[in-house]
Amino acid sequence: MDGGWRYRLLSVAGVAVLTVAAVGVANTEVVQAGFSMIPVIGHLPFDGSAGKEFAYEAGIAAVVVVSALFPLYKPRPRRILDIGLYAMKRVTVALLAMAAIGYFDYTYALPRATLLVSGVLVLMAVPAWFVVIRRRPHPEGERTIIVGDDPETMEDILTVVEGTVLGYVSPPSPYQEPGDQTVVPAELTDGGSPTQLDALPNLGGLSRLEDVLVEYDVGTAVLAFAQPDRAEFFGTLDTCYEHGVAAKAHRDHADVVLTTGTADGQLVDIELEPWDWLDHITKRIFDLTFAVTALIILSPLLLVIAAAIKLDSPGPVLYRQTRTAAFGNMFTVAKFRSMVTEAEMETGATLSEEDAGGTDPRVTRVGRVLRRTHFDEIPQLLAILRGEMSVVGPRPERPELDNEIEEGTEKWRRRWFVKPGLTGLAQINGITGFNPEKKLRHDIAYIRQQSFWFDLKILVRQLWMVGRDVVYAFRDDEK
Repeated sequence: MDGGWRYRLLSVAGVAVLTVAAVGVANTEVVQAGFSMIPVIGHLPFDGSAGKEFAYEAGIAAVVVVSALFPLYKPRPRRILDIGLYAMKRVTVALLAMAAIGYFDYTYALPRATLLVSGVLVLMAVPAWFVVIRRRPHPEGERTIIVGDDPETMEDILTVVEGTVLGYVSPPSPYQEPGDQTVVPAELTDGGSPTQLDALPNLGGLSRLEDVLVEYDVGTAVLAFAQPDRAEFFGTLDTCYEHGVAAKAHRDHADVVLTTGTADGQLVDIELEPWDWLDHITKRIFDLTFAVTALIILSPLLLVIAAAIKLDSPGPVLYRQTRTAAFGNMFTVAKFRSMVTEAEMETGATLSEEDAGGTDPRVTRVGRVLRRTHFDEIPQLLAILRGEMSVVGPRPERPELDNEIEEGTEKWRRRWFVKPGLTGLAQINGITGFNPEKKLRHDIAYIRQQSFWFDLKILVRQLWMVGRDVVYAFRDDEK
């Protein structure tokens, strides 16, 4: 494997050429004459194009198809049936997109007859192209490395790994002399497999993982993190995903990842693609649209709230705090300040703005109203604009609280597979971090079911709950 770039360029170029060729074939007189003889659809017009018009039509079609097939450009070993069916699925998405372009009567949209003919051709040619160029399994069998940070965990996993184990990738280890990168054969002289880590070479540190995957043509990486560091663990998953390398974990060490393994296997697969890339784009557009619209509509209210906070108590308008983002990264979230400044220092308490209850003496008069109406959450729309949060997703927790919950709640890190959200399935069901087990179940349920319509359903319910709370808050104030 040469880093996958040759495969990526070959696959993209092939898809583009095949798409342009299909549009060209659809514009030939012979094909058009044959199409006109087909019952029911034969009357559809071709509106044959040439020159500049053909270049635009074919170019637009190529861009749409190439974009829709993006997930297939990773040099991942696939079976013929799997890659054929997946390619057909992505081509179908591309054809629906081109049909949508034609629906708006765009100047250079493909005519309906041209779209049908070229679509059928692309639907046959593109999957066949990916079958021809697909990355085949290595002739020596599955080439596996172990990636981890704990020798005992790596040795446990080594006993159940099948295939050729090339070595391990880990921080500096006493098992390897500095600078020694020689690959030691995985098989022993008596025909058995090594059960001790010192029988394998250390291929390098985690910073060299990408180079190792390419240099040794790795097909599978087995994760062996005893105490997975956030950046290292999820960084390893991200590198495997980018290079089309399957990631696995031992059942006994898989409590921090989303896995899909068979019941009789010791190793389970780690889901590296919980979201399709089109879903990512749709969700991002949805997030941006909601955040921009909400900020524009609420801009007068933001000024009123800021003025009320300044008049009610001295101190900044916003309260900022570090939270855990996707894959365990950190980001700063902002909220309207609802407590007196330096509240924790003055009282000696360790509770944060969010933890303090409505009767806490540190909460200001304006702060009580903000909390009851949820208006203190509005500045988090800025984090959505920056791409650090989504409208819908697991609510982000403080890092120290995450660490505390992890000690008593298994699989807590599964929440980090998606961006945190302004609201989520747990929030609309009234579940907070004070009940981590129940919150985790709802967050995992959201990750499993997430879709545009599921997000929309959660958001609508959250907006209704906010509207209800606002009415109740002002009704109580009138009394």
